[in-house]
Amino acid sequence: MSGSLKTIQDEMARIALEIEKHDRAYYELDQPLITDAEYDALFRKLQRLEEQYPSLASPHSPTKRVGGKALEQFRKSKHGIPMLSLSNALNEEEWIAFDERLHRFLEATVDQQFEYLAELKFDGLSINLTYENGLLSRAATRGDGETGEDVTDNIKTIRSIPLKLRTANPPEKIEIRGEIVLPIEAFLALNRDQVERGEKTFANPRNAAAGSLRQLDSKITASRPLTGFFYGVGEVTGFTLPKTISAFEDLLETWGFSVGKQKRICVGSKSVIEFYREVEAMRDSLPFEIDGVVVKLNSFSAQQTAGFIARSPRSMIAFKFPPKKSVTLIEDIQVQVGRTGALTPVAIVSPVNVSGVMVKRATLHNQDEIDRKDIRIGDHVVIQRAGDVIPEVVEVLKEKRRGDERRFRIPDSCPVCGSSVTREPGEAVSRCSGRNCIAKLKERIKHFAQKDALNIEGLGDKIVDQWVDEGLVKHLHDLFELNYDDLVSLEGFADKSVRKILKAIDASRTPELYRLIFGLGIRHVGETTAKQLALHFKSMNRLINAGRDQLMEVDGVGDEMASSILAYFSNPEHREELEVLLPKLELIEPKPSEKAQIFEGKIFVLTGTLPNLGRSEAEKIIEDHGGKVSGSVSKKTTFVLAGEEAGSKLEKARSLGVPVIDEADFQALLRGH
Repeated sequence: MSGSLKTIQDEMARIALEIEKHDRAYYELDQPLITDAEYDALFRKLQRLEEQYPSLASPHSPTKRVGGKALEQFRKSKHGIPMLSLSNALNEEEWIAFDERLHRFLEATVDQQFEYLAELKFDGLSINLTYENGLLSRAATRGDGETGEDVTDNIKTIRSIPLKLRTANPPEKIEIRGEIVLPIEAFLALNRDQVERGEKTFANPRNAAAGSLRQLDSKITASRPLTGFFYGVGEVTGFTLPKTISAFEDLLETWGFSVGKQKRICVGSKSVIEFYREVEAMRDSLPFEIDGVVVKLNSFSAQQTAGFIARSPRSMIAFKFPPKKSVTLIEDIQVQVGRTGALTPVAIVSPVNVSGVMVKRATLHNQDEIDRKDIRIGDHVVIQRAGDVIPEVVEVLKEKRRGDERRFRIPDSCPVCGSSVTREPGEAVSRCSGRNCIAKLKERIKHFAQKDALNIEGLGDKIVDQWVDEGLVKHLHDLFELNYDDLVSLEGFADKSVRKILKAIDASRTPELYRLIFGLGIRHVGETTAKQLALHFKSMNRLINAGRDQLMEVDGVGDEMASSILAYFSNPEHREELEVLLPKLELIEPKPSEKAQIFEGKIFVLTGTLPNLGRSEAEKIIEDHGGKVSGSVSKKTTFVLAGEEAGSKLEKARSLGVPVIDEADFQALLRGH
């Protein structure tokens, strides 16, 4: 390289360092050193040099933060070490129980107090950043914990995240874990902008952060003021970590990462509760959404000793805040019709913000629940998001009644098709009796297409509603008779989207037998029972023609479920539908396992959390070796496989004299010992 080019490259590097210094002062310290105009002039100068000398431009230049060429889709990215999820403590009693369990597991005395690091639980999108020799090489979302989506280009647009670690001796490779968040004020401003553009608003800051980070066009991500907080570590090579998490977070801060300021080293469980209460009191004044505090053993070596419970570390827990409640007015009560004809009353309420979500509807469950709480149209009520997800009415503020509130009764006829509504003795649910109810059809198709059933990718609720309303789909089998000409003229569909959805439908033609059984939506038949039915009958025809006694032979199938299955397959409309549907599918029927059938004839019930095996993993091992998994304990049960926090199933097993085994015993059975 000539001397003049070397001088230009040095100048570009100097300006880049200057910009990074000002980025840190502005975004992390909130202490700008120069005016916006001076910053813009500096930034434009670097841009001009890079445009003039592209071969000298650094891939880690601050100018990359403005976004680049839009992607067609995200690549998959496997994490070096899985990103595990945390178990939850929903109140102080559950937190104390966690601390006591940890004491028992680590064989610590009651008076030995653990040192915990307690910090904010940010309500954002988990991210894994990989740095190689100090340079950001990859960024991936959490995904399923093993593999996420590569969002490197988008992460580079977030100015508070270092593109290069601020250290002369970086690790050869290190994964830094944290949370991407959108400040509340920025969230409100973004939604105002979305409204002005006539576009869909975001439900809460977390959804906005996730939606912003998962833009295929990184320029859109760059336009939104995302930031990140970092606290965790994954794979590390060529570097020795500090002994404690608190020291590691201090190190992260020196490397250029933002770490939460509200945190504390707590000695003992009472100290954690004090911190939890302090944070809960300041929750509404924070600039970011949080939903609790995360508490973890501060020592890395103690964490390793504690190990893992299934997909969660035993050494840390999310100490969640109670769900937020809000007061609103019930303006009306409407009825929704489900796939089995169940009528569910829904309160239409004056829009109110609950835990960052604008709520306009809340479930009332059924008529008995309405009567028990004496809920009336015009009532002021307290609502909360159950599990911070589904809004529900908690109580009525009867002292606010004016006298003009109206009682509600579920109608005698279906609000969609007009058919009569029935309620079977002993049931809380009223149901539409109509055979051709459009509402039931829509919900049946949505259930049939969902991920755990036939998994028709991209077939969402709005598309199903549209196809049914247009008369294109009147039966399940109609999905497999759709063609290009049927769809291309519909609103919202063009050549590319039509080909994509037809390809997804075609890909669903070879489901496993249990997925079809589950997808049919037979009352009381969930995914677990569908698997048992598939394993027992091994073909759809044998199941369709099975009698009550044959059905009752299947573990987990009782009299009520057997009646429901018989009623479904004896229904002439269902039989006719299956006669057309089945020839369009290539069912994958259960095949004899090549593995030794050492569990043949044995029935297992799983309860609690196993140290190493996830529940689905343990179920697969049992089924692959000829055994069956049941959801309830009975005299037929061979073994109850119990882990930590085993519940009532363990007590019932002991009362019936059913053998109880742990994971070590289970592994010994597998080895034939």
